[in-house]
Order: sequence, then C-alpha cells, then structure tokens
Amino acid sequence: MNLAAPAAAFSPLLPDPDQAREWAEKELADPAYQAAEPTLIDRASRAVARFLNDLLEVPQTDGWGPAVLVVLGVLVVAAIVVGILIWGRPRASVRAAPAARALFDDDDTRSADELRAEAEAAAQRDAWDDAVVLRFRAVARGLSERGLVDPPPGATVRAFARAASDALPALSAGLETAATTFDDVRYLRRPGTRERYALTVDLDDAAVRARPAPVGTT
Repeated sequence: MNLAAPAAAFSPLLPDPDQAREWAEKELADPAYQAAEPTLIDRASRAVARFLNDLLEVPQTDGWGPAVLVVLGVLVVAAIVVGILIWGRPRASVRAAPAARALFDDDDTRSADELRAEAEAAAQRDAWDDAVVLRFRAVARGLSERGLVDPPPGATVRAFARAASDALPALSAGLETAATTFDDVRYLRRPGTRERYALTVDLDDAAVRARPAPVGTT
C-alpha cells in the first residue's frame, strides 16, 4: 500500500513558516481580537491593584495582616496629632534672632550684655554720663531682644518708654524717670551721677526679671 500519495495530496494544505506567520497576523488584526485586549486604563488599574496588594501583603508566618497595618497607621496619626496639640507644630529651622537696630538716633547695635559691660566699665572710671546712657540703652536692647518692645529706627527715648510701659506696666514709673535722666545727660548736657546710674541699674535689673502681663488682664 502506497502511503506517500495521500501525504503528497494533502501537503499543499500545510503552509510554510512565512505563510503561517502571515495568516496569524491577519487573524490577530481582526477587530474582534483588538476589542478583547485590555485598554491603557485597564493595565494601569491592574498595576495599582498589584502595588497595593504587595504593600499590604504580610508573610503568613508573622501572623500580621492588613487590618493590623491599618491599626498601626491610625495609632501613628493619633500620636502625631497629640504631639502637635502638646508641643505645637515642629519648626523647620530655629528662628534666627532679629538683627539689632539702632537705638535713639545712634547706630549702636551692641547686645544688652555688651552694653551692660560697657556701662559697668564706665562706672568704674567714674564716667557717669557714659554709664547712665549705656545702661539705659541696655534696658532698651534687652526688652527688644526678648521681643517685648520693638522700637522702630529713630524712635525717641520717650516713645520707647511709652511702649515699654504698655508691655510692662509695673515698670512705668521707673521707665519715665530713666528716660528723663537719659535725655538730661545725653541731650541737655546735665551731668550724670552715681545715684542716677544706680536708678538706671535698678530699672534694668527689674526689666530682666519682669514678665509681661497676660493678655486681657486689666
């Protein structure tokens, strides 16, 4: 029996590799196949779902699951809220101290401690005029450094005394006396004395200890 004849008869029905690929491309080009393919949105949603599943998936050996992670997340958020309520919002950086301004028409940017040291040195030399002026500048600089008084450039001694009295009412009388003494010595050329310097020192010490009155008190 000759089996080669039937095989030869059917061989024209078997395509060669190139023809088979061409047939496959034509078949896949059918709109029915293209409509069945996932869209870009479908692929994106599947990718997001896989990411969330991987994020929440915990090895079974640990005994943790997504519910535990959710509880831990809630606890972390609650701890942050409590911390903000107790300590306030965290600062991105430490606030820098404001630049020192000139005091009473004089370009003097020394700190309060520096002015006190200079005043004491002048007092040791019996230079009472300088001692009185420097110590009152120390009062003004100290209150400015604490943020209690912010005299603008060119503010007069009287204007500063009024602003300081508003912040520290208990020192009103001493501020008025010291401001008068400053004007007398600095501008009217009246001599400073040991007693006037001592009054200014007392005012400075009281200003360092003083705390502003709470808002709303009378």
